[in-house]
This record gives sequence, C-alpha cells and structure tokens, in this order.
Amino acid sequence: MSEREAQKIVQKDRSKRVKDARSEAQKEIEDYRKEKEEEFQKFEKEHTSGNKKAEEDADKDAEEQMNAIKGAGEKKGQDVVNDLLRVVTEVQPEVPDRVAGPPKA
Repeated sequence: MSEREAQKIVQKDRSKRVKDARSEAQKEIEDYRKEKEEEFQKFEKEHTSGNKKAEEDADKDAEEQMNAIKGAGEKKGQDVVNDLLRVVTEVQPEVPDRVAGPPKA
C-alpha cells in the first residue's frame, strides 16, 4: 500500500507542477500582450499626430474654398439668374449655315 500512496503523492506533485507551469505561462502571455499593446499605442500615437495635422490643414483649406465659392455665388448669383432668364425668354431663332445656304451642285 505504501507504493500506491507514493504514486498518489507523485501524481499530485506532477499535477501541481503542471498547474503552476500553466498559470506561469498564462501570466507571461498576459505580460507580453500588455507590453505589445503599449508599444502599439505608442507607435499609433507617434504616427497619427502627423495625420491629424494634415487633416486639420485639409479641413481649413476646404472651408476657405467653400467660403470663396459662397462669396462668388452671393456676388454673381443674381447676374447669372438674370442672364439665364434673358436667354430663355428672348428667343432669337437663327438658321444654321449648313442648312441656310442653297445646295451646291
């Protein structure tokens, strides 16, 4: 019976070592994951700051261009509408040159 007890003790010890090794490996994995996540956050922060600046510059340029277009629309808008109405309402029919002339023989 002492041999069986010895086997049980050895088996318990093995299973305890396996559990300890598994939990230690899990801890190492978590530490590694945390380290890589911090590296990624640092990398992302360094490389997206330039994009933010470019995005802000592009937004500013687009806003300036929109304001210029709106200003031109306010200045010339009524003139354009008047010209369109004049062209549509004052019809001056003309016969095209290729239709107006007599056929050449």
